[in-house]
Amino acid sequence: MGGAAIGGAAEPVRFSTVVIDAGHGGKDGGSVWNGLVEKKLCLDVAKRVETALKASGLKTVMTRRTDTFVDLSQRARIANRVPASVFVSIHFNGSRKTIISGGEVYYRSSRGKLLASAINRSIKGRVAGGTRGIFYAGFKVLRETQMPAVLVECGYLSNKREALRCADPAHRQKLAEAIVSGLLAVRRKK
Repeated sequence: MGGAAIGGAAEPVRFSTVVIDAGHGGKDGGSVWNGLVEKKLCLDVAKRVETALKASGLKTVMTRRTDTFVDLSQRARIANRVPASVFVSIHFNGSRKTIISGGEVYYRSSRGKLLASAINRSIKGRVAGGTRGIFYAGFKVLRETQMPAVLVECGYLSNKREALRCADPAHRQKLAEAIVSGLLAVRRKK
């Protein structure tokens, strides 16, 4: 998934609101490994991100606040109604290759790549387990959102060691703080 080249210089990323998308929900549990259910962890991290962003003075919009199913196109429509915003979709990963671990950040646009790079650097520097890097991807929530957008995979639940970390609320708090720190770092570069 290394991806297509993004041409031209990137525009600065200016925003006053972050649309936070807690992946999966309701009938869609996401990855289920080592006793953990992705949708629950996504919502937990999303709420932690919201709290930290609000404490930093930014506005937030959540695509879901409870264990409900929200269609991918509906998530994009919610985001597209919010002016001066960026979109952050929060997920956890899984693989039959249970040795794989680390976070990943996906983007589709040049401005999304700026966000992805900043969040990746922040996770790498602040969170145990580190990251596997940033990747270009055509995920529906990245294709259909009109603002700079990223999808953050917070770690592999299929890796036993990483699953133990992800089960710990203190680790999920560090993930949330790293995501927020990355967003704020890009926002400061005006």
